[in-house]
Amino acid sequence: MQNDKFKNLDIEAAALAIELDAGVALPLLRQSLAEAKQGQYTIAKRGRPIGSVKISSKKSTTLRLDESVLMRWRATGKGWQTRA
Repeated sequence: MQNDKFKNLDIEAAALAIELDAGVALPLLRQSLAEAKQGQYTIAKRGRPIGSVKISSKKSTTLRLDESVLMRWRATGKGWQTRA
């Protein structure tokens, strides 16, 4: 089923309004609007692009410290967990 969102779109008026708002000429804008009007557009899927997630080599761990050792690390300031 074709989406009729752009069926009655005035391409020139829309392009002028977009370019006025952007403050620059957009060379391929009219072509893109014409394709949208003809139904030749795709809606991007949400989420991360395919292949953008690399396999992590890091492992989660738990470290148990004596209270005095923990207080000393915390006293060193921001980033103490990374330094520990």
